Amino acid sequence: MKLYYKPGACSLASHIILQELGHDFDIEKVDTDIKQTESGEDFRLVNPNGYVPALRLDNGEVLTEGAAILQFLADQKPESGLTPATGSVERARLQEHLNFISSELHKAFGPFFSGNAEGDARQPAEENVAKKMAHFEKILSDGRKYLLGDTFSVADAYLFVVSNWSNFVGINMDSVPNLAAFVNRVASREKTQTALAAEGLLN
Repeated sequence: MKLYYKPGACSLASHIILQELGHDFDIEKVDTDIKQTESGEDFRLVNPNGYVPALRLDNGEVLTEGAAILQFLADQKPESGLTPATGSVERARLQEHLNFISSELHKAFGPFFSGNAEGDARQPAEENVAKKMAHFEKILSDGRKYLLGDTFSVADAYLFVVSNWSNFVGINMDSVPNLAAFVNRVASREKTQTALAAEGLLN
């Protein structure tokens, strides 16, 4: 398999899960501004939408959309515990989390990466992110380690990556201490550190 990624982007979640699963895989960096891979390939031939992640399978098929890739990867090794059994309430909870991260929290950070959170627009953009992070702060306030309890899942990898963007765009997480502790907890995992290092994100 080959994961097409941009350092620190949402593709990092898939990278972390590939590391957790111990899969044999390659990674290739993508410049999403010019839609070109590090080897010079036109990335639009890989993913016509032009964004990461994209996962090329061993049979040549390409999967896109982070939430779909995360669930696919975990389903390849169900004994890993990275996703609950299909058809279970717990699996539906996982999908709830993945969908909220994707459609609400991830989207809320959009203005900071598009240049639309400058000047007077910054405060409402920060408030929108804070509102979405508060959703997860409430879930984590019961003392659980991860979104589904004590077991790390693919949703945790995604939540970690998106919440951690706060550090890059200058959003204070003091109002969400449980989420901040969660981010630190996931960051300290061995496989997270391996993925961060591979993407050049560690000092």
